[in-house]
Amino acid sequence: MKTILTGRVWKYGDNVDTDVIIPARYLSTSVPSELAPHCMEDIDASFAKGVQKGDVVVGGSNFGCGSSREHAPLAFAGAGISCIIAASYARIFFRNAINVGLPILECPDAVGEIGKGDTVEVDLEKGTVTDKTRGRTWTARPFPPFLRDLIDSGGLAPWVRRQLESPGQGIFPGFSGVKS
Repeated sequence: MKTILTGRVWKYGDNVDTDVIIPARYLSTSVPSELAPHCMEDIDASFAKGVQKGDVVVGGSNFGCGSSREHAPLAFAGAGISCIIAASYARIFFRNAINVGLPILECPDAVGEIGKGDTVEVDLEKGTVTDKTRGRTWTARPFPPFLRDLIDSGGLAPWVRRQLESPGQGIFPGFSGVKS
């Protein structure tokens, strides 16, 4: 995965819940490309039609609140969103995003100043958010190397699979598996 992401901003307010990110009526699948056409449709009907690969979502406080469905970050990933920047996240959404390999940053100062349609550049390694349109840069707390590796792997399941396929490594170094 690239450590520097650049995209156009889709901006939303506080308390955007998982029911508006992906409405319950579409939860019969967990395939990102099938969720994507319905992502944000109850809060922004233009999103699914206008989003482009690499775009960035900016949200206010408590982003991703509501249910614990992992479908919400999957829908964003399927829509091509490269990163989400918010003032704060509901903890379960935060964890689900990491588990599916979707980069997210908390950066309240940036959220207040970035505008819809602006172009932002996010450096995941440094934790910087630069609004190229307005010429401003903010610093968020970057992920530690372990979480960057997990996100780079495409999420928790691919990371575990990679660990298990590494001879002599595995999740627990020195443990090569269960012997019968």
